[in-house]
Amino acid sequence: MLLWARWARVSTWSVAALLFCAIYGLPVAMIALASVSGQWNGILPSHLTLAHYARALHGDSADLLHVSVLTGALASGAALVSGTWAALALRRMKGIPKRALDVIFFVPSAVPSVSIGLGLLVAFSQPPVLLNGTATIVFLAHFLLISAFTYGNVSAGLSRVAPEYGEVAESLGARPFYELTRVTLPLVAPYLLASFSLSFALSMGELGATLMIYPPGWVTLPVGIFALSDRGAIFDASTLTMVLGAATLLVLLGLSRISTKAAVR
Repeated sequence: MLLWARWARVSTWSVAALLFCAIYGLPVAMIALASVSGQWNGILPSHLTLAHYARALHGDSADLLHVSVLTGALASGAALVSGTWAALALRRMKGIPKRALDVIFFVPSAVPSVSIGLGLLVAFSQPPVLLNGTATIVFLAHFLLISAFTYGNVSAGLSRVAPEYGEVAESLGARPFYELTRVTLPLVAPYLLASFSLSFALSMGELGATLMIYPPGWVTLPVGIFALSDRGAIFDASTLTMVLGAATLLVLLGLSRISTKAAVR
């Protein structure tokens, strides 16, 4: 009831804005300043320059961005297909079997990413399946880490779709594949796009598992940022962090527009 008063609304928004600036805005601002700094010996940086961005958009840094985007897109696409398939298969299941399988699907998201990386490193470092030192093991790690989120989002979308839609389609003579592609999937299209967006964002920022298993020829942007900061190249690391955030944000904005159009339809 207090929020109906003007002073209460102003106070609430003021506190929220202060917390947002302190928790999110200030760190991002510091990274942005560091990315254009030539020297930082005082409270604020000096000798501002865009040389860090010029280096980041060419050579090895551009390759790191390409690797991250490709890894995120492929892993997210595979997670979307498998998560949607699993959600559809378990849609009508009830009781303990359903809960047990839900737990199995969400186990990778509950385990630290370093454990996933170590497990893959141990499991696929010997024949007959030797993936250590290849890009495939990086794709597999990202897939395992993001597949649970895809499954959860699609399952939530399917739970909001009334079964009567499919029953009506079947009563009109629609085959199961037709009912799936023309009725069910279009109804959950916004959830599918949201799942892909979340998976892509998580993959773009993944570090723990990737740091343990990446081969020299397949280095993602977070690994490159960690390597630069570990060597003390904070300005270059900050620049790559801004590039990573901007690239991820652009992709998410594009997917958001597509999701909005799908929801309207």
